Amino acid sequence: MSIESIKNFIAADMLAVDRVIRSRLDSEVALIRQVSEYIIGNGGKRLRPILVILSSGAFGFEGEAKYELAATIEFIHTATLLHDDVVDTSEQRRGKATANALFGNAASVLVGDFLYSRAFQMMVNVGIMEVMRTVADATNIIAEGEVLQLLNCHNADIDEESYLQVIRYKTAKLFEAASRIGAILGNGGQDSVDAMSKYGMHLGTAFQLIDDILDYSGDINDTGKNLGDDLIEGKPTLPLIRALETGDPEQSRLIRNAIENGGIEEFEKILQALEKTDALEYAKMRARSEADLACQAISAIPHSKFKESLIQLADFAVTRNY
Repeated sequence: MSIESIKNFIAADMLAVDRVIRSRLDSEVALIRQVSEYIIGNGGKRLRPILVILSSGAFGFEGEAKYELAATIEFIHTATLLHDDVVDTSEQRRGKATANALFGNAASVLVGDFLYSRAFQMMVNVGIMEVMRTVADATNIIAEGEVLQLLNCHNADIDEESYLQVIRYKTAKLFEAASRIGAILGNGGQDSVDAMSKYGMHLGTAFQLIDDILDYSGDINDTGKNLGDDLIEGKPTLPLIRALETGDPEQSRLIRNAIENGGIEEFEKILQALEKTDALEYAKMRARSEADLACQAISAIPHSKFKESLIQLADFAVTRNY
């Protein structure tokens, strides 16, 4: 089952999620509607709301709350994107201008705040305390991850485990929350809730590791990003960390200088260093290991097409080219 097959399987559910998203974006403030609709409608994989639908389906939940909470998760994700692009001074996402490039930093930050607060309104309306606790904890940890990433920019001494902590906080935590919510909605029991949480955490980690790889090997027509964007910002991602640790002195010097000073003046030489040290292959191996752990985490969950889709989603996370 491909990602398109998964989307086809839950197409009616995702249409319902989209209807909730559109209705909840409503505001009397025109700029809020304009910026929100621009970023929400600007494409994207919608993996996090897909996780809410699949995980709730795996436990037989059929209520309308799954649509509200899937939209809630997407709003939180969108808010983080708006804030990220301001922090990173990004001008392009998914091949299109970022909201901050079009509307300015102030509008992006404030509309991000609107989406966060609207997400919490929606969550409270559903009224399930364990869901509220899950989302509240997740947003707090995501914020910590953002700050950790900021602190680690231009830090060539970060090790692999410290970097993995950043992506588990910044990226994987929302995957974890989305997966966990479905099990809570379906009254899966604590073991199942914990299993789905582990699934989401490992899936999100695998997803981010592949993003790291695509920054050095992707095609802009597929990714919507220029190669080397992370390097320009001085972000020490796993391929660089691995090459820095295993490369010869000249390769290590080159990579250390790039991380500490940012920029892509030596990008071709860095690509050669990543190739010679097998750093990209190493990162792919780590991503595949995380995807395998995600699948193992849900091994005890009863078989269904929803579970099959969750397993296929883990495969997509590590085989995608965008």
